[in-house]
Parts: sequence; structure tokens; C-alpha cells
Amino acid sequence: MLSLKNSLVVLKKTNALLEGHFVLSSGLHSPKYVQCAKLLSFPKQAKKICFSLSQKIKKNIKNIDLILSPAMGGVIIGYEIGRILNKETIFCERVNGKFKLRRGFNIKKKSRILIVEDVITTGKSSLECNKLIKKYNGKLVGYACIIDRSNTKSLKIKNKKIISQIKIDIPSYTYKQIPKSLKKIPITKPGSRHLK
Repeated sequence: MLSLKNSLVVLKKTNALLEGHFVLSSGLHSPKYVQCAKLLSFPKQAKKICFSLSQKIKKNIKNIDLILSPAMGGVIIGYEIGRILNKETIFCERVNGKFKLRRGFNIKKKSRILIVEDVITTGKSSLECNKLIKKYNGKLVGYACIIDRSNTKSLKIKNKKIISQIKIDIPSYTYKQIPKSLKKIPITKPGSRHLK
């Protein structure tokens, strides 16, 4: 398995972890920004991270029947983890703001499901995936992600451990809370939520 130090080297090498002054889609300011799509644009590097994560999953969770990922960010990672673990892998998509199964995907009753994402911050997508699992009478066995940015204040995933390749604490600030050192750095607005 890759160490935390080596995993962070891979993220920085692929520009998946950037440092600067960023305004996030939430409107909060942060000195770091995570974009897993950049990691995935380098398959050899992504393979190292995904293989290491799959070994952690094997060690911590037994008897997985299905992997479910939320579109868009979790699709490729879910696929790769499913390929390594030799498990059926599906994804859900937002339709009118709610996650739905489309494309002929199905969750069999009582199947044991692992939710796989790229990054977990607030846990909102994971919790929505869990609602979908309950709707189909499946059983959630856990959560896995490349980067776990969650903290106990922001995340309320009940009784399930998050298995991650990297657990990282990245501070974020409201405009009034921005530290002086961060104010000196020009602002970048990453992401695509507000693109037209």
C-alpha cells in the first residue's frame, strides 16, 4: 500500500492537489484545492492510488456484492475499484436533483453495497446514495474514497467508517475569517459549477 506521504506526492505531481487561494463552489475560501479529475488524467499514477485503496477495502470490508458510485466524480474510481476487486459496479445520476439508477442498472434486494467516491467532504452525495440503496432494500457495507476531507462537524455518516487512501484536513474560511497570509495570494475560482 502507498503511504500517506507517497500518496500526497502523486496528488501534487498530477496537480490534483493545488496550493494557493481558492474560492470553492460553496463560496468558502481555502489554501488548498482537490481535483481528482487531474489525477485520473494520468492513468499510471491513478492506478497506484486505486490499487492501494482497493487493498485497504479488502482488509476492512468482507462480502461486497456491488459497488455504487455517484456520477460524475465517482464513476471512474468506482469502475477501477470494481475492476481490481472483481465486483459489479454501477453508478447513479441526478435526475431533477435526485440520484436515480438509469441505463438498466439495478440493486438486488439484500445485496451488500460499497459506496465509492473520489472525494468525501460533507458526505452529502454518499448519504444520498445510501437512500437509494435503502429504496432498493440493499445493505450498505461502507464508504470508500481516494480523499477523505470530512470532519466530525460536517459529516454524519452513521456507524460506517470511511476507508480512504488519503485523510486530509484542509481548512476553509468565510470571507470575514480569511487569514492575512491567505489574503495576500491572488484568488482562483476552480471547478465548473458556475461555468456558462
